[in-house]
Amino acid sequence: MMQYLVVSLALCATICSAAQTRNMPIQAIAYLIGPVQSDNTQVKGNVTFTQNDCGQNVHVRVQLEGLKEGKHGFHIHEKGDLTNGCLSMGAHYNPDKVDHGGPDHEVRHVGDLGNVEANSTGIIDITYTDQVITLTGKLGIIGRGVVLHELEDDLGLGNHTDSKKTGNAGGRIACGVIGINSDVDEWPCRDGGAGALRYSFSILTVIVAFIMARSLD
Repeated sequence: MMQYLVVSLALCATICSAAQTRNMPIQAIAYLIGPVQSDNTQVKGNVTFTQNDCGQNVHVRVQLEGLKEGKHGFHIHEKGDLTNGCLSMGAHYNPDKVDHGGPDHEVRHVGDLGNVEANSTGIIDITYTDQVITLTGKLGIIGRGVVLHELEDDLGLGNHTDSKKTGNAGGRIACGVIGINSDVDEWPCRDGGAGALRYSFSILTVIVAFIMARSLD
């Protein structure tokens, strides 16, 4: 009887520990804004990033207004610096130091999110999924910049000298800094740390319980 009690307690501890280490969805948001134009229009709106678990793809929702109809280059830039407006955000986020490409290309900057398209009223409201960017880990995009460009990104397929660098997408018409938008007690998806310690402890608990149960037979 005692051995069953010990094993039950061990299983309970394991389940409780697993519940504590379960990764919750995290969300980040950037408020993009650009200068007021001569026709009194202004590009502004939100870009929301959601990652449901460690290692999963990131869902991107773009909600912007005040644009000219058509496609506009849309990228994560390396810096979250607004000291000199959008120009302070540096180049595309490209930790691998590779050529510019499209979001579905094998070779691309981490920050290459392709184009978003404004309708006839100048509004963008779309949601899509990107398989490269992440909200966590050393390559996480939180704290970096989001930039919307004046022209269509040629996805690195054009003949312009900037094609393999920026997609020849023109000037920066709106930008914002990506900030955390989740209420989390502990940052998920970290290597090591308390989560790994709790997981190791749960495994150790099961081993000890098994040994104790065998000794009581």
